[in-house]
Amino acid sequence: MASAYVDPAVAREVWGGPRDVLAWGQGPKAKTVRAPGGWSVHGSWSFASGSRHATWLGAMCPSFETDGAACVRPDGKPWERTPLFRREKAKIDDVWGVMGLRGTGSDTYAVDGLIVDEAHTVTREYAPHRREKGYLYRFQSMQLYAGGFASVALGVARAMLDAFIDLAKTKSQAWSSEKMRDNHAIQTIIGYWDAAWKAARAGLHLALRTAWDDVVATGELSLDQKVNIRQATTYAIHVSRDLCHAIFHEAGSTAIFNNQPFERRLRDINSVSQQTQGRRTHFETVGLYRLGGEPDMKWL
Repeated sequence: MASAYVDPAVAREVWGGPRDVLAWGQGPKAKTVRAPGGWSVHGSWSFASGSRHATWLGAMCPSFETDGAACVRPDGKPWERTPLFRREKAKIDDVWGVMGLRGTGSDTYAVDGLIVDEAHTVTREYAPHRREKGYLYRFQSMQLYAGGFASVALGVARAMLDAFIDLAKTKSQAWSSEKMRDNHAIQTIIGYWDAAWKAARAGLHLALRTAWDDVVATGELSLDQKVNIRQATTYAIHVSRDLCHAIFHEAGSTAIFNNQPFERRLRDINSVSQQTQGRRTHFETVGLYRLGGEPDMKWL
């Protein structure tokens, strides 16, 4: 998404190679200050998924003049910039010792006084700076993050459910000759959660497809479509988490062993749902909007 907001030559430099990857994280206390030839960047950023194999890093932060005054965009909003720099310029802290989603390698990185030229800074999602006019670039990072996390959650949940179906076909419960597949409760659980998963997936795809069609027709992503995406993605994450919890329990003691396809998926789905995209308060935002209120735009 950021490539649409820089000169094509810079875009090719950052993303042009077959193994080039840009990663970035959260930096609530970071800042960039105007300096000769560009900007001086200060701060640390956490939850930088993919940073271990990234070639470039981004550092979104508010920008300031040399006298300390905040930079303001022509529309009056604070001017947040994202300097782009090669990974080796940053200090990387290996802090990703977590219960799930370990493969994302979401470490923390920091720079202090790194000078980045103007060409390698991005004002993200600011229409006047958008160089590419394709429909994809009318969306914002928030919708991609939400859709991505929801899709991961649905994938984990489907794998958990499929593994349980395979298990139930052959396993008998302890001290019983009855196979799980012949147990009415197990049949109901599988039928219910299969339907719930399909409904959540269909809702997510409908929201994204409808939003795309609306952008093609109008040229912009409406607030109504942003709310629909937020609702569908959060719901998909919650359904996926609840499915995994229910199935893990029904798998019995089999599920607790590391060599079985259950415990890691339980850890991963709980890590997905703990991320900001899975916050329960998103439903409050949706409900407020449906009732005619003014929603907080931060997570839309």
